[in-house]
Amino acid sequence: MKILLIGHSIIDHFEELKNGISRPGGILYSAIGMISVSNLNDKIYLLTSWNEKSFHLFEKVYLKTNLRFANKIDKMPEVILKLTGRSERREKYKNLSLQLFINQSIKWNQFDGLLINMITGFDISLEQLQFIRKNYNGLIYFDVHTLSRGVGQNMTREFRPIEQIDLWLSNINILQCNQNELNTIIPTGREKYRIEKIFEYGLKLIIITKGKKGAIVYFKNGNEIKSITAKGEKVEMKNKIGCGDIFGAVFFYSYITTRDINFSLWRANKAGALAASRNDLSINPEIRLND
Repeated sequence: MKILLIGHSIIDHFEELKNGISRPGGILYSAIGMISVSNLNDKIYLLTSWNEKSFHLFEKVYLKTNLRFANKIDKMPEVILKLTGRSERREKYKNLSLQLFINQSIKWNQFDGLLINMITGFDISLEQLQFIRKNYNGLIYFDVHTLSRGVGQNMTREFRPIEQIDLWLSNINILQCNQNELNTIIPTGREKYRIEKIFEYGLKLIIITKGKKGAIVYFKNGNEIKSITAKGEKVEMKNKIGCGDIFGAVFFYSYITTRDINFSLWRANKAGALAASRNDLSINPEIRLND
């Protein structure tokens, strides 16, 4: 099994922490999720960016992947995060990167699956996605993430409708978003209506994560839209960072290896809950699942 993960690596700073500790983030969490369920013979590739000064923050995870498609840059993107109780976290960026460099000589069909996580929202452009789709016949899993946020004053990120969302959706197979992100895809209407509109673009699966309430997967059986729901698992909440990224990576790996939506959702929900119950996955990234 060969899987390619695409997304920015970033350095996280938490507003409530006064000790100045920097933590790795971004596509790192997708890598943690993928590694947690992969087999020894699988190859996990990263198309991301890195620099020598900060690589030590990421190496515990990244050295377990293949970095042949990763690119060296001068300054890493950084984000100041403020966790505000039950509401969506606040984000303010520094060194907001341009799109990742994609080598056009990549043989895309060597991969069994592509997972694109829009960590900064600028990870790849629409044109790059269209190029990938044109040259790749397999499944593309797309976590909308910060594509749902525009760039405001002082580099703050606020939710807004996604421009040309029809073209983004037309070039992917599986969509992951949370409730706030769904509002930026189809701004109005009940969830059922929004899901119907998204399926019009030819998607195979639509996954809505709902935090403590679990997640729901929508799929089509003929012309009928059906869904499977996983209730939130009861854990002591210690962490809110990377849980959705880990959920997505575990779901995608499980789905492309089994094509079993029920199993994939159960496994991903369990992984997301485990991530939420750990203090700091960037320090201790092991979340091996016992199936």
